[in-house]
Amino acid sequence: MKLTLRARLALWAALATGLAVALVAGGLFWAVNGFLRQAQEQRLLSVVGAVQGRVEGLLRPDDSDDLIGALLGVATVSQSDLERVADEVDRRGVELRVVALQPGERGAARSLASVGTRSFPQGVPLDLRAGPGAYLSRDGEHLILVRGVGGRSVQLQVAVDARALTDARRAFGQALTVLLPLALLFSLLVGWVVAGRLLRPVRTLENAARAVGEGGDLRRPLPGAGRGDELARLALTMQEAFARLADAREREQGFLRAAAHDLRSPLAALTARVEGTLARDRDAGRYRADLREIGTDITRLSTLANHLLLLARDPGAVQRAPVPLLDLAADAVDRARELDPLADVDLAASGPVTVPGDRVLLGQAIWNLTTNAVRHAPQATVTVTVRAVPGGAAVTVRDDGPGVDAATLARLGEAFYRPDVSRTADASGVGGHGLGLALARHVATLHGGTLDLDSAPGRGFTATLHLPG
Repeated sequence: MKLTLRARLALWAALATGLAVALVAGGLFWAVNGFLRQAQEQRLLSVVGAVQGRVEGLLRPDDSDDLIGALLGVATVSQSDLERVADEVDRRGVELRVVALQPGERGAARSLASVGTRSFPQGVPLDLRAGPGAYLSRDGEHLILVRGVGGRSVQLQVAVDARALTDARRAFGQALTVLLPLALLFSLLVGWVVAGRLLRPVRTLENAARAVGEGGDLRRPLPGAGRGDELARLALTMQEAFARLADAREREQGFLRAAAHDLRSPLAALTARVEGTLARDRDAGRYRADLREIGTDITRLSTLANHLLLLARDPGAVQRAPVPLLDLAADAVDRARELDPLADVDLAASGPVTVPGDRVLLGQAIWNLTTNAVRHAPQATVTVTVRAVPGGAAVTVRDDGPGVDAATLARLGEAFYRPDVSRTADASGVGGHGLGLALARHVATLHGGTLDLDSAPGRGFTATLHLPG
């Protein structure tokens, strides 16, 4: 089962708190334990300094370096003597033991005789090595320091009560055992509450986004959208994304309505012509005339379908090969002259111009701009210019026809938009669907370029296709 974001935040908070508590507790344990150990060792050193001289006074003074002398010296020390020395120094948990050792090879030693106080801790080896550091007994209740007295063969072992150190460790462990789960539980509860408060705007945004999806109002403002914190910027980004989706949906709906209208009309006309032709017998000339009209409708439908397919083309499928724009422009001019032998269409170019792109799409865009000028300015001169510009190339199609007003110019390039004066088909019967400029603008966008339109009543019409090099 996947945890919610709130639960994960609470768990991470608890984990962080537990880790922090463990680190702090470990540091405190290390510091307190070191302080207590140092205090016990200081006490042990003071006790050793006080009893060492007294114990040496109890040993035989002569031949103490000799093994037999060491044994005799230890033999002269009784348990009561050590008890008395311990009482004179500090009876609070101080225990003494004197050991006679036989030196061995490589520093090893073997105990021969020993005498100690009654409560000296059990299990402490007799052959402990003398050194600056203290030993901790197996039961953890005594610290033991070893010193040589009366010569190298006699050893004094002093033990002091270290239960305070052990008790402190035990108490610290018990406190940590209780406090750590409580700290984890408390941090989990606090994390749960804080995460809930932090995620409250997210839930509000989620509910608002769900309402937008269920209601279909993509332009509905989202709560908290703005330039403030991260959630506000997220809400603003979602609101802008919804607005773009709304724009795309409106364009798609308008596109589909216009496409359905434009497809319905020629299909209805084609059906009527076919039914009228088949309704009664006609002569061969009339059949030929009807077939020409049917061919005109089929050509118009084919052109419309071709433009729709080009508009719907996947941008990822656009080819990127060198395209000679002058050849495409010359082909468009030749086809326009064939389309209307009376049209005045000229080509102007300073030299070959090549850009990377899709030859089919670019050729269709230049052809659309050329036929658009020929169709809507039938008595005007149309000039197609190809030139190199900084950063790329430009193809300009200009006519000196009547031009259009600013309101019409602002809408030119929208799919299926047609001014009233452009609704009549030309001689070829392929015009009038309002996709030529829209397709040219779409091709420019696919190639990273732009399509600029400029016109005014009485000043002609200019369309410039800018393409990056």
